[in-house]
Amino acid sequence: MTNAVQSAIILGNIRSIQDDISNLLDDGILAQTILDEHLLPGMTIVGERFKRNEMFLPQVLMSGQAMQTAIDILKPHLLENPNQEKKLTVVIGTVKGDMHDIGKNLVRIMLMGAGFTVIDLGVNVPSARFLEAAAQNSAQVVCLSALLSSTMNNMKEIVQSFRHDPKLKDTLILIGGAPVNSDFCESIGADGYAPTAPGAVKQIQNMID
Repeated sequence: MTNAVQSAIILGNIRSIQDDISNLLDDGILAQTILDEHLLPGMTIVGERFKRNEMFLPQVLMSGQAMQTAIDILKPHLLENPNQEKKLTVVIGTVKGDMHDIGKNLVRIMLMGAGFTVIDLGVNVPSARFLEAAAQNSAQVVCLSALLSSTMNNMKEIVQSFRHDPKLKDTLILIGGAPVNSDFCESIGADGYAPTAPGAVKQIQNMID
């Protein structure tokens, strides 16, 4: 059963979610509780419906915008919570030669919602840039995205670059995108694969536990 915030996420209703989040905060509901019990379950439903072809890309993008709006409202309240567990840093980007960013952006939004610090490198990102960002930000996890079969092989180069770097060889690497799968993940030596944005968050949480 969905609540008002989850419904606003699923429908991509930005105006409604602004009012719903504000009302929950006014009622004394903690920002972290709103994230854990309202926003993330809503995006999980979106991911599941998209996977079943019950929602289409424009609708998913609207849901992502609603999620980002909610996170922007909650962010100051999350920062002022001294008891909030500090989450790890994740570097994310679309690999070199690929200009697609929709899936990457949804993963970024959901990771931010789950409390992770996210360094988004954008699209067409070369191997050296991933290494540099991971080192500069002491990232524990790197997420690689590719939508083209012609660019997915660039993931292998990036994984190898990390494994050959003495300081970064233990960095956890998660891959995703339409042409990749768990077999490809294993073949290039990545640590995990996620077919959806909610799945990426769960996979990372499992990887770091």
